[in-house]
Amino acid sequence: MSARILIVDDIPANVKVLEARLLAEYFQVISASNGPDALEACEKGLCDIVLLDVMMPGMDGFEVCERLKANPATRHIPIVMVTALDQPEDRLQGLRAGADDFLTKPVSELALITRVKSLARLKLLTDELRMRVDTGADSAAITELIAASEEKAERQASILLIDDNASSYERIVRSLAKEHSVDVVTQSQDALFKAADGGHDVIVVSLAIKNSDALRFCSQLRSLERTRQTPIIIITGENEEARLIRGLDLGVNDYIHRPVDGNELLARVRTQMRRKAFTDALRSSMQATVEMAVTDGLTGLFNRRYFDSHLATILNRATARRKPLTVLLTDIDHFKSVNDTYGHQAGDDVLKEFAERIKRNIRTVDLACRYGGEEFAIVMPDTDMALAKVVAERLRVEIASHPFIIDGGKQQIPVTVSLGLASLGEKLENVDGLVHRADTALYEAKRNGRNQVQIAKAA
Repeated sequence: MSARILIVDDIPANVKVLEARLLAEYFQVISASNGPDALEACEKGLCDIVLLDVMMPGMDGFEVCERLKANPATRHIPIVMVTALDQPEDRLQGLRAGADDFLTKPVSELALITRVKSLARLKLLTDELRMRVDTGADSAAITELIAASEEKAERQASILLIDDNASSYERIVRSLAKEHSVDVVTQSQDALFKAADGGHDVIVVSLAIKNSDALRFCSQLRSLERTRQTPIIIITGENEEARLIRGLDLGVNDYIHRPVDGNELLARVRTQMRRKAFTDALRSSMQATVEMAVTDGLTGLFNRRYFDSHLATILNRATARRKPLTVLLTDIDHFKSVNDTYGHQAGDDVLKEFAERIKRNIRTVDLACRYGGEEFAIVMPDTDMALAKVVAERLRVEIASHPFIIDGGKQQIPVTVSLGLASLGEKLENVDGLVHRADTALYEAKRNGRNQVQIAKAA
Protein backbone atom coordinates (compact mmCIF):
# COMPACT_ATOMS: atom_id res chain seq x y z
CA MET A 1 0.00 0.00 0.00
CA SER A 2 1.54 3.28 -1.10
CA ALA A 3 1.05 6.60 0.66
CA ARG A 4 2.71 10.01 0.79
CA ILE A 5 4.60 10.45 4.05
CA LEU A 6 5.70 13.85 5.38
CA ILE A 7 8.69 13.63 7.74
CA VAL A 8 9.00 16.70 9.96
CA ASP A 9 12.37 16.94 11.73
CA ASP A 10 15.00 19.66 12.04
CA ILE A 11 17.87 17.13 12.03
CA PRO A 12 18.71 15.98 8.46
CA ALA A 13 20.24 12.68 9.66
CA ASN A 14 16.96 11.67 11.33
CA VAL A 15 15.06 12.46 8.14
CA LYS A 16 17.47 10.36 6.06
CA VAL A 17 17.08 7.31 8.31
CA LEU A 18 13.29 7.38 8.22
CA GLU A 19 13.26 8.20 4.51
CA ALA A 20 15.44 5.20 3.63
CA ARG A 21 13.20 2.80 5.54
CA LEU A 22 10.00 4.17 4.02
CA LEU A 23 11.33 4.28 0.47
CA ALA A 24 12.33 0.60 0.82
CA GLU A 25 8.61 -0.13 1.39
CA TYR A 26 7.67 1.95 -1.69
CA PHE A 27 6.17 4.87 0.19
CA GLN A 28 6.53 8.35 -1.27
CA VAL A 29 8.42 10.66 1.07
CA ILE A 30 8.67 14.44 1.45
CA SER A 31 10.20 16.35 4.34
CA ALA A 32 9.98 19.60 6.25
CA SER A 33 12.50 20.96 8.75
CA ASN A 34 10.15 23.14 10.77
CA GLY A 35 6.53 23.55 11.86
CA PRO A 36 5.41 26.29 9.44
CA ASP A 37 6.65 24.35 6.42
CA ALA A 38 4.87 21.23 7.68
CA LEU A 39 1.59 23.14 8.09
CA GLU A 40 1.90 24.52 4.56
CA ALA A 41 2.58 21.07 3.05
CA CYS A 42 -0.46 19.61 4.82
CA GLU A 43 -2.74 22.49 3.79
CA LYS A 44 -1.71 21.93 0.16
CA GLY A 45 -2.69 18.27 0.42
CA LEU A 46 0.81 16.99 -0.27
CA CYS A 47 0.78 14.15 2.26
CA ASP A 48 -1.32 11.31 3.65
CA ILE A 49 0.51 10.77 6.96
CA VAL A 50 2.76 13.01 9.07
CA LEU A 51 5.73 11.68 11.04
CA LEU A 52 6.25 14.57 13.42
CA ASP A 53 9.29 15.17 15.64
CA VAL A 54 8.45 16.73 18.99
CA MET A 55 11.61 18.66 19.79
CA MET A 56 12.00 21.39 17.16
CA PRO A 57 13.05 25.02 17.54
CA GLY A 58 10.37 27.68 17.30
CA MET A 59 7.18 25.67 16.90
CA ASP A 60 7.44 22.26 18.56
CA GLY A 61 5.66 19.14 17.43
CA PHE A 62 2.85 19.46 19.96
CA GLU A 63 1.89 22.88 18.60
CA VAL A 64 2.08 21.67 14.99
CA CYS A 65 -0.19 18.74 15.89
CA GLU A 66 -2.71 21.00 17.62
CA ARG A 67 -2.85 23.35 14.63
CA LEU A 68 -3.31 20.52 12.14
CA LYS A 69 -6.12 18.97 14.18
CA ALA A 70 -7.81 22.36 14.65
CA ASN A 71 -7.89 23.03 10.91
CA PRO A 72 -10.88 21.40 9.13
CA ALA A 73 -8.78 21.05 5.98
CA THR A 74 -6.07 18.99 7.72
CA ARG A 75 -7.70 17.42 10.81
CA HIS A 76 -8.25 14.11 8.95
CA ILE A 77 -4.51 13.58 8.32
CA PRO A 78 -3.07 10.92 10.68
CA ILE A 79 -0.16 12.16 12.80
CA VAL A 80 2.55 10.00 14.36
CA MET A 81 4.63 11.70 17.04
CA VAL A 82 8.26 10.62 16.72
CA THR A 83 10.13 11.47 19.88
CA ALA A 84 12.96 10.57 22.20
CA LEU A 85 10.66 11.51 25.06
CA ASP A 86 9.27 8.35 26.61
CA GLN A 87 7.67 9.65 29.78
CA PRO A 88 3.93 9.03 30.26
CA GLU A 89 3.32 12.78 30.58
CA ASP A 90 4.82 13.34 27.12
CA ARG A 91 2.57 10.74 25.55
CA LEU A 92 -0.44 12.20 27.35
CA GLN A 93 0.43 15.65 26.02
CA GLY A 94 0.63 14.19 22.52
CA LEU A 95 -2.78 12.57 22.94
CA ARG A 96 -4.25 15.86 24.06
CA ALA A 97 -2.73 17.54 21.02
CA GLY A 98 -4.51 15.04 18.77
CA ALA A 99 -1.74 12.59 17.84
CA ASP A 100 -2.92 9.28 16.36
CA ASP A 101 0.15 7.25 17.28
CA PHE A 102 3.63 7.35 18.82
CA LEU A 103 7.08 6.13 17.87
CA THR A 104 9.95 6.37 20.32
CA LYS A 105 13.52 6.93 19.13
CA PRO A 106 15.45 4.93 18.16
CA VAL A 107 12.59 3.87 15.91
CA SER A 108 12.13 0.15 15.32
CA GLU A 109 11.73 -0.62 11.62
CA LEU A 110 8.91 -3.07 12.31
CA ALA A 111 7.09 -0.50 14.44
CA LEU A 112 7.56 2.20 11.82
CA ILE A 113 6.24 0.19 8.89
CA THR A 114 3.39 -1.36 10.89
CA ARG A 115 2.18 2.00 12.19
CA VAL A 116 2.46 3.71 8.83
CA LYS A 117 0.60 0.93 7.00
CA SER A 118 -2.17 0.90 9.60
CA LEU A 119 -2.66 4.66 9.38
CA ALA A 120 -2.41 4.57 5.58
CA ARG A 121 -5.44 2.27 5.53
CA LEU A 122 -7.27 4.65 7.88
CA LYS A 123 -6.43 7.59 5.63
CA LEU A 124 -7.65 5.65 2.60
CA LEU A 125 -11.04 5.18 4.27
CA THR A 126 -11.36 8.83 5.26
CA ASP A 127 -10.39 9.95 1.75
CA GLU A 128 -13.03 7.67 0.23
CA LEU A 129 -15.69 9.12 2.50
CA ARG A 130 -14.57 12.70 1.79
CA MET A 131 -14.66 11.99 -1.93
CA ARG A 132 -18.23 10.77 -1.62
CA VAL A 133 -19.12 14.07 0.03
CA ASP A 134 -17.70 15.92 -2.97
CA THR A 135 -19.11 13.70 -5.72
CA GLY A 136 -21.92 11.62 -4.20
CA ALA A 137 -25.53 11.94 -5.23
CA ASP A 138 -26.54 12.54 -1.61
CA SER A 139 -23.64 14.49 -0.14
CA ALA A 140 -25.65 15.61 2.90
CA ALA A 141 -26.27 11.99 3.91
CA ILE A 142 -22.57 11.10 3.50
CA THR A 143 -21.58 14.17 5.52
CA GLU A 144 -23.86 12.97 8.30
CA LEU A 145 -22.25 9.53 8.10
CA ILE A 146 -18.78 11.04 8.54
CA ALA A 147 -19.93 13.17 11.48
CA ALA A 148 -21.62 10.16 13.07
CA SER A 149 -18.54 7.98 12.56
CA GLU A 150 -16.27 10.59 14.16
CA GLU A 151 -18.64 10.83 17.12
CA LYS A 152 -18.77 7.05 17.35
CA ALA A 153 -14.96 6.86 17.36
CA GLU A 154 -14.82 9.13 20.43
CA ARG A 155 -17.45 7.32 22.48
CA GLN A 156 -16.82 4.83 25.25
CA ALA A 157 -15.77 1.51 23.73
CA SER A 158 -16.58 -1.99 24.88
CA ILE A 159 -13.27 -3.84 25.08
CA LEU A 160 -12.66 -7.56 25.51
CA LEU A 161 -9.32 -8.37 27.14
CA ILE A 162 -7.95 -11.92 26.85
CA ASP A 163 -5.24 -12.38 29.50
CA ASP A 164 -4.74 -14.94 32.28
CA ASN A 165 -2.05 -13.04 34.21
CA ALA A 166 -3.82 -11.27 37.06
CA SER A 167 -1.14 -8.66 37.72
CA SER A 168 -1.02 -7.90 34.00
CA TYR A 169 -4.71 -7.58 33.23
CA GLU A 170 -5.45 -5.65 36.42
CA ARG A 171 -3.00 -2.91 35.36
CA ILE A 172 -4.44 -2.90 31.84
CA VAL A 173 -8.01 -2.68 33.09
CA ARG A 174 -7.11 0.27 35.31
CA SER A 175 -5.69 2.09 32.29
CA LEU A 176 -8.53 1.30 29.88
CA ALA A 177 -11.29 1.91 32.43
CA LYS A 178 -10.43 5.63 32.38
CA GLU A 179 -12.30 5.87 29.08
CA HIS A 180 -13.85 2.49 28.26
CA SER A 181 -15.67 -0.52 29.68
CA VAL A 182 -13.61 -3.72 29.84
CA ASP A 183 -14.57 -7.41 29.99
CA VAL A 184 -11.78 -9.79 31.02
CA VAL A 185 -11.61 -13.46 30.00
CA THR A 186 -8.92 -15.54 31.68
CA GLN A 187 -9.86 -18.96 30.32
CA SER A 188 -8.85 -19.38 26.69
CA GLN A 189 -11.62 -21.92 26.01
CA ASP A 190 -14.23 -19.28 26.91
CA ALA A 191 -12.65 -16.48 24.92
CA LEU A 192 -14.06 -17.32 21.47
CA PHE A 193 -17.64 -17.66 22.72
CA LYS A 194 -17.36 -14.40 24.65
CA ALA A 195 -15.92 -12.62 21.62
CA ALA A 196 -18.63 -13.95 19.28
CA ASP A 197 -21.50 -13.07 21.61
CA GLY A 198 -20.26 -9.90 23.26
CA GLY A 199 -20.47 -7.37 20.43
CA HIS A 200 -17.23 -5.71 21.55
CA ASP A 201 -15.67 -2.76 19.73
CA VAL A 202 -12.03 -3.82 20.26
CA ILE A 203 -10.41 -7.10 21.33
CA VAL A 204 -7.05 -7.05 23.15
CA VAL A 205 -5.19 -10.38 23.24
CA SER A 206 -2.09 -11.28 25.23
CA LEU A 207 0.29 -13.54 23.31
CA ALA A 208 1.52 -14.89 26.67
CA ILE A 209 -1.78 -16.56 27.59
CA LYS A 210 -1.11 -20.08 28.90
CA ASN A 211 -2.39 -23.40 27.57
CA SER A 212 -3.57 -21.78 24.36
CA ASP A 213 -2.30 -20.58 21.00
CA ALA A 214 -3.17 -16.88 21.01
CA LEU A 215 -2.46 -16.54 17.29
CA ARG A 216 -4.85 -19.37 16.46
CA PHE A 217 -7.46 -17.56 18.54
CA CYS A 218 -6.83 -14.40 16.48
CA SER A 219 -7.20 -16.41 13.30
CA GLN A 220 -10.52 -17.82 14.54
CA LEU A 221 -11.74 -14.28 15.28
CA ARG A 222 -11.04 -13.33 11.68
CA SER A 223 -12.96 -16.36 10.39
CA LEU A 224 -16.17 -15.63 12.31
CA GLU A 225 -18.73 -13.32 10.72
CA ARG A 226 -19.49 -11.58 14.03
CA THR A 227 -15.83 -10.66 14.71
CA ARG A 228 -14.37 -10.44 11.21
CA GLN A 229 -14.31 -6.63 11.28
CA THR A 230 -13.55 -6.20 14.98
CA PRO A 231 -10.14 -4.57 15.60
CA ILE A 232 -7.60 -6.80 17.35
CA ILE A 233 -4.64 -5.49 19.36
CA ILE A 234 -2.09 -8.01 20.61
CA ILE A 235 0.23 -7.59 23.61
CA THR A 236 3.73 -8.91 22.97
CA GLY A 237 6.84 -9.40 25.03
CA GLU A 238 10.51 -9.26 24.15
CA ASN A 239 11.92 -11.64 21.52
CA GLU A 240 8.48 -12.29 20.01
CA GLU A 241 9.03 -10.53 16.70
CA ALA A 242 8.39 -13.67 14.64
CA ARG A 243 5.04 -14.30 16.31
CA LEU A 244 4.19 -10.61 16.02
CA ILE A 245 4.82 -10.63 12.28
CA ARG A 246 2.76 -13.81 11.96
CA GLY A 247 -0.08 -12.14 13.87
CA LEU A 248 -0.04 -9.12 11.56
CA ASP A 249 -0.21 -11.50 8.59
CA LEU A 250 -3.28 -13.15 10.14
CA GLY A 251 -5.12 -9.84 10.28
CA VAL A 252 -4.22 -8.42 13.68
CA ASN A 253 -4.64 -4.65 13.49
CA ASP A 254 -2.08 -3.39 15.99
CA TYR A 255 0.23 -4.38 18.84
CA ILE A 256 1.80 -3.01 22.00
CA HIS A 257 4.89 -4.20 23.88
CA ARG A 258 5.15 -5.10 27.53
CA PRO A 259 5.36 -3.40 29.94
CA VAL A 260 2.15 -1.85 28.66
CA ASP A 261 1.99 1.94 28.78
CA GLY A 262 -1.61 2.83 29.61
CA ASN A 263 -1.66 6.05 27.59
CA GLU A 264 -0.17 4.31 24.56
CA LEU A 265 -2.79 1.56 24.77
CA LEU A 266 -5.55 4.18 24.99
CA ALA A 267 -4.13 5.84 21.89
CA ARG A 268 -4.07 2.56 19.99
CA VAL A 269 -7.65 1.76 21.00
CA ARG A 270 -8.74 5.22 19.86
CA THR A 271 -7.04 4.76 16.46
CA GLN A 272 -8.73 1.38 15.95
CA MET A 273 -12.09 2.83 16.99
CA ARG A 274 -11.69 5.55 14.38
CA ARG A 275 -10.73 3.08 11.71
CA LYS A 276 -13.69 0.80 12.49
CA ALA A 277 -16.06 3.76 12.59
CA PHE A 278 -14.90 4.95 9.17
CA THR A 279 -15.06 1.42 7.78
CA ASP A 280 -18.62 1.06 9.02
CA ALA A 281 -19.53 4.48 7.61
CA LEU A 282 -18.01 3.62 4.25
CA ARG A 283 -19.92 0.33 4.16
CA SER A 284 -23.13 2.20 5.02
CA SER A 285 -22.34 4.76 2.35
CA MET A 286 -21.85 2.08 -0.27
CA GLN A 287 -25.11 0.42 0.77
CA ALA A 288 -26.89 3.78 0.57
CA THR A 289 -25.43 4.33 -2.91
CA VAL A 290 -26.70 0.94 -4.05
CA GLU A 291 -30.12 1.64 -2.59
CA MET A 292 -30.28 5.04 -4.30
CA ALA A 293 -29.50 3.36 -7.62
CA VAL A 294 -32.52 1.05 -7.39
CA THR A 295 -34.94 3.13 -5.31
CA ASP A 296 -37.31 5.89 -6.36
CA GLY A 297 -36.39 8.94 -4.31
CA LEU A 298 -39.93 10.31 -4.03
CA THR A 299 -41.96 7.25 -3.06
CA GLY A 300 -39.33 4.95 -1.55
CA LEU A 301 -40.44 2.10 -3.81
CA PHE A 302 -38.06 0.29 -6.13
CA ASN A 303 -37.54 1.98 -9.49
CA ARG A 304 -37.95 0.82 -13.09
CA ARG A 305 -34.35 -0.36 -13.31
CA TYR A 306 -34.81 -2.70 -10.36
CA PHE A 307 -38.17 -3.89 -11.67
CA ASP A 308 -36.74 -4.83 -15.07
CA SER A 309 -33.84 -6.80 -13.62
CA HIS A 310 -35.65 -8.42 -10.70
CA LEU A 311 -38.75 -9.47 -12.62
CA ALA A 312 -36.63 -11.62 -14.92
CA THR A 313 -35.30 -13.54 -11.91
CA ILE A 314 -38.77 -14.00 -10.43
CA LEU A 315 -40.20 -15.11 -13.78
CA ASN A 316 -37.43 -17.65 -14.38
CA ARG A 317 -37.94 -19.10 -10.90
CA ALA A 318 -41.69 -19.32 -11.35
CA THR A 319 -41.30 -21.00 -14.74
CA ALA A 320 -38.77 -23.54 -13.47
CA ARG A 321 -40.95 -24.43 -10.46
CA ARG A 322 -44.21 -24.27 -12.40
CA LYS A 323 -45.59 -21.73 -9.95
CA PRO A 324 -48.11 -18.97 -10.75
CA LEU A 325 -46.96 -15.38 -11.19
CA THR A 326 -49.04 -12.26 -11.79
CA VAL A 327 -47.98 -8.73 -12.74
CA LEU A 328 -50.19 -5.73 -11.95
CA LEU A 329 -49.75 -2.35 -13.65
CA THR A 330 -51.70 0.59 -12.26
CA ASP A 331 -52.02 4.20 -13.32
CA ILE A 332 -53.48 7.16 -11.39
CA ASP A 333 -56.46 8.48 -13.35
CA HIS A 334 -56.30 12.07 -14.63
CA PHE A 335 -53.08 12.71 -12.75
CA LYS A 336 -52.15 15.61 -15.03
CA SER A 337 -55.20 17.49 -13.82
CA VAL A 338 -53.99 17.12 -10.22
CA ASN A 339 -50.74 18.85 -11.12
CA ASP A 340 -52.50 21.48 -13.23
CA THR A 341 -55.15 22.27 -10.61
CA TYR A 342 -53.30 21.95 -7.32
CA GLY A 343 -49.62 22.20 -8.29
CA HIS A 344 -46.73 19.76 -8.54
CA GLN A 345 -46.25 19.61 -4.76
CA ALA A 346 -49.79 18.26 -4.46
CA GLY A 347 -48.97 15.78 -7.21
CA ASP A 348 -45.95 14.60 -5.24
CA ASP A 349 -48.11 14.23 -2.12
CA VAL A 350 -50.54 12.05 -4.05
CA LEU A 351 -47.74 9.86 -5.43
CA LYS A 352 -46.20 9.34 -1.99
CA GLU A 353 -49.53 8.52 -0.38
CA PHE A 354 -50.42 6.18 -3.23
CA ALA A 355 -47.14 4.33 -2.69
CA GLU A 356 -47.93 3.98 1.02
CA ARG A 357 -51.36 2.53 0.26
CA ILE A 358 -49.80 0.03 -2.11
CA LYS A 359 -47.42 -1.11 0.64
CA ARG A 360 -50.31 -1.59 3.06
CA ASN A 361 -52.26 -3.75 0.63
CA ILE A 362 -49.62 -6.21 -0.59
CA ARG A 363 -47.51 -8.93 1.01
CA THR A 364 -43.87 -8.59 1.97
CA VAL A 365 -42.94 -11.08 -0.77
CA ASP A 366 -44.59 -8.92 -3.44
CA LEU A 367 -42.45 -6.45 -5.38
CA ALA A 368 -43.82 -2.90 -5.70
CA CYS A 369 -42.13 -0.39 -8.02
CA ARG A 370 -42.69 3.05 -9.41
CA TYR A 371 -42.73 2.14 -13.08
CA GLY A 372 -42.64 5.69 -14.36
CA GLY A 373 -44.48 8.97 -13.73
CA GLU A 374 -47.84 8.11 -12.17
CA GLU A 375 -47.63 4.45 -13.22
CA PHE A 376 -46.78 1.72 -10.71
CA ALA A 377 -46.09 -2.01 -10.99
CA ILE A 378 -46.63 -4.86 -8.55
CA VAL A 379 -45.17 -8.33 -9.05
CA MET A 380 -46.97 -11.08 -7.09
CA PRO A 381 -45.11 -14.41 -6.92
CA ASP A 382 -47.08 -17.62 -6.24
CA THR A 383 -50.30 -15.75 -7.06
CA ASP A 384 -52.81 -16.88 -9.65
CA MET A 385 -55.22 -14.57 -11.47
CA ALA A 386 -58.15 -15.18 -9.09
CA LEU A 387 -56.20 -14.08 -6.04
CA ALA A 388 -54.46 -11.25 -7.91
CA LYS A 389 -57.83 -9.85 -8.95
CA VAL A 390 -58.93 -9.76 -5.30
CA VAL A 391 -55.76 -7.81 -4.41
CA ALA A 392 -56.22 -5.41 -7.34
CA GLU A 393 -59.87 -4.77 -6.49
CA ARG A 394 -59.00 -4.20 -2.85
CA LEU A 395 -56.40 -1.63 -3.86
CA ARG A 396 -58.80 0.08 -6.25
CA VAL A 397 -61.44 0.41 -3.52
CA GLU A 398 -58.86 1.63 -1.00
CA ILE A 399 -57.84 4.45 -3.36
CA ALA A 400 -61.34 5.44 -4.46
CA SER A 401 -62.92 5.32 -1.01
CA HIS A 402 -60.53 7.60 0.87
CA PRO A 403 -59.64 11.09 -0.40
CA PHE A 404 -55.97 12.06 -0.56
CA ILE A 405 -54.68 14.73 1.82
CA ILE A 406 -52.64 17.51 0.16
CA ASP A 407 -51.30 20.96 0.99
CA GLY A 408 -50.18 19.99 4.48
CA GLY A 409 -53.62 18.69 5.42
CA LYS A 410 -55.53 21.75 4.23
CA GLN A 411 -57.25 20.04 1.32
CA GLN A 412 -58.63 16.66 0.31
CA ILE A 413 -59.04 15.45 -3.27
CA PRO A 414 -60.63 12.31 -4.73
CA VAL A 415 -58.34 9.96 -6.64
CA THR A 416 -59.04 6.81 -8.65
CA VAL A 417 -56.80 4.32 -10.39
CA SER A 418 -57.00 1.93 -13.32
CA LEU A 419 -55.36 -1.49 -13.08
CA GLY A 420 -54.26 -4.14 -15.55
CA LEU A 421 -53.41 -7.75 -14.66
CA ALA A 422 -51.46 -10.42 -16.55
CA SER A 423 -50.52 -13.91 -15.34
CA LEU A 424 -48.14 -16.51 -16.68
CA GLY A 425 -49.93 -18.88 -18.99
CA GLU A 426 -49.16 -22.34 -20.31
CA LYS A 427 -46.82 -20.95 -22.98
CA LEU A 428 -43.28 -19.93 -22.14
CA GLU A 429 -43.15 -16.14 -21.86
CA ASN A 430 -40.43 -13.56 -21.34
CA VAL A 431 -40.54 -10.39 -19.24
CA ASP A 432 -41.42 -8.14 -22.16
CA GLY A 433 -44.37 -10.28 -23.16
CA LEU A 434 -45.80 -10.49 -19.65
CA VAL A 435 -45.46 -6.74 -19.02
CA HIS A 436 -46.89 -5.93 -22.46
CA ARG A 437 -50.04 -7.92 -21.72
CA ALA A 438 -50.45 -6.19 -18.34
CA ASP A 439 -49.95 -2.82 -20.02
CA THR A 440 -52.54 -3.67 -22.68
CA ALA A 441 -55.03 -4.60 -19.94
CA LEU A 442 -54.31 -1.31 -18.18
CA TYR A 443 -54.97 0.58 -21.40
CA GLU A 444 -58.29 -1.26 -21.76
CA ALA A 445 -59.27 -0.28 -18.20
CA LYS A 446 -58.61 3.38 -18.94
CA ARG A 447 -60.38 3.25 -22.29
CA ASN A 448 -63.44 1.63 -20.72
CA GLY A 449 -63.99 4.43 -18.21
CA ARG A 450 -61.12 4.17 -15.65
CA ASN A 451 -61.41 3.25 -11.95
CA GLN A 452 -61.57 -0.45 -12.77
CA VAL A 453 -59.55 -3.67 -12.99
CA GLN A 454 -58.97 -5.28 -16.37
CA ILE A 455 -57.57 -8.79 -16.91
CA ALA A 456 -55.26 -9.44 -19.84
CA LYS A 457 -55.97 -12.11 -22.40
CA ALA A 458 -54.04 -15.34 -22.00
CA ALA A 459 -50.71 -15.62 -23.76
